[in-house]
Amino acid sequence: MNIIVIVSDTLRRDYLPCYGNAEVIAPNFERFAETALVFEDCYAASFPTVPARADLMTGRYTFAYLPWGPLPQYEVTLAGLLSAAGYRTAVIADTPFLARRGYGQDRGFHEFIYVRGQLHGTERDYRQLQRQVSEIEGYCAPKTFKEAADWLERHHESPFFLYVDTWDPHEPWDPPAWYVKPHMPEYAGEVIAPTYYDYVADGVSERDIEIARACYMGEIAMVDQWFGYLMERVRALNLLAETAIIFVSDHGFYFGEHGLFGKRRFRWPDGSGFDEGFAKGMTVHQRQVHRSPLHNELTQIPLLVRLPGEAGRRISGLLSLPDLMPTILELLEVSVPARTQAKSALPLLNGEPIHDLIVTSAPFEEVGELSRTVDGQNRVVVEISPSSITDGEWDLLYAVEGQRVELYRAKEDPGHDNDVSDAYPEVVNKLHRRYTQWLNAIDTPERFLRPRARL
Repeated sequence: MNIIVIVSDTLRRDYLPCYGNAEVIAPNFERFAETALVFEDCYAASFPTVPARADLMTGRYTFAYLPWGPLPQYEVTLAGLLSAAGYRTAVIADTPFLARRGYGQDRGFHEFIYVRGQLHGTERDYRQLQRQVSEIEGYCAPKTFKEAADWLERHHESPFFLYVDTWDPHEPWDPPAWYVKPHMPEYAGEVIAPTYYDYVADGVSERDIEIARACYMGEIAMVDQWFGYLMERVRALNLLAETAIIFVSDHGFYFGEHGLFGKRRFRWPDGSGFDEGFAKGMTVHQRQVHRSPLHNELTQIPLLVRLPGEAGRRISGLLSLPDLMPTILELLEVSVPARTQAKSALPLLNGEPIHDLIVTSAPFEEVGELSRTVDGQNRVVVEISPSSITDGEWDLLYAVEGQRVELYRAKEDPGHDNDVSDAYPEVVNKLHRRYTQWLNAIDTPERFLRPRARL
């Protein structure tokens, strides 16, 4: 069997039609979902971009011991294992963090094809010029999927593992206007930047949020269009009967939910708003990291898996992104290394649970440290951010001892509108105890375990 894994960055689960969204235009994802296993209860583990991909490649919960940064040489990677097992392996990506600054997440692949244009500066300047040529030349997602389709033409006759990683619908949300106008006919090309803080405090208007959402949906439509292009090539090459195709995201994004516009909370030392700080001559390195909660808009991710011989259906049961690594190895009958912490998701197909607790977290940090989450730029941590812990019935947000705790009913209150932690202290205590037991089981370093040992 061949494997194609497609990661679409920042794609919220609730923005796909197969998860109930009737507003987003994504016909190719709809058709794919009809013949795929649609996982109902998939979550991010390490958050966001770089930690999530470390999880995917290693099958480990890397937030407990790795900061945002390079993948250590001692880690055993999915790509390395499949290359050694005789598969032709390639990563085709426009996500800039896979190989920049020695991050090393291309390690183990035979080929790495980077589609430039997402980074500020000369990369984006180049891509802006190419937009005068065509959509496929001027935008990264189309180019990435086109490169992936071309790679399949060259290598489809050999057993392969193809990993496609597109940063869209990550900001900046600037798709071709024709993808935005079905959602906002009066759209005039505005590009709204998230402020990564409480949006009212930063002077973001409801109209700004509306434009940003319309452009975000437009980027999803663009990704859908070119995902469809790749799927047509898979069909034309007669690969469907012998290829498992996995589509997943790494995390979501806040568009005003919980008062936030972004996926992390940053602030200048003097409390200035986003634009105001830059106007005063401050640099990004002077910003501070404040408490950044991980609600369902960030933690729940789409997972669609098309397996040869398996009819499309919906699959319940807790799992998270690291589980894809041992799942793929089991599908290909390649031994799962002892260092792997995650579990194969295949038992879920038969109704057998694999997890009774899922944890989503940014890399563990301490107050006063420099944090490189979410973009590799150093910022001082002034507040510890909570992890999100769910057992499928309850969602607990907990950071460290003495900090605010939040508890929500997972099914009845998916929007986390009603904190019931005061009403159910026994549930808070039980989930916290299970969380610390889980941290012990995955060998969390003592310096991170100690401040999380008590409420």
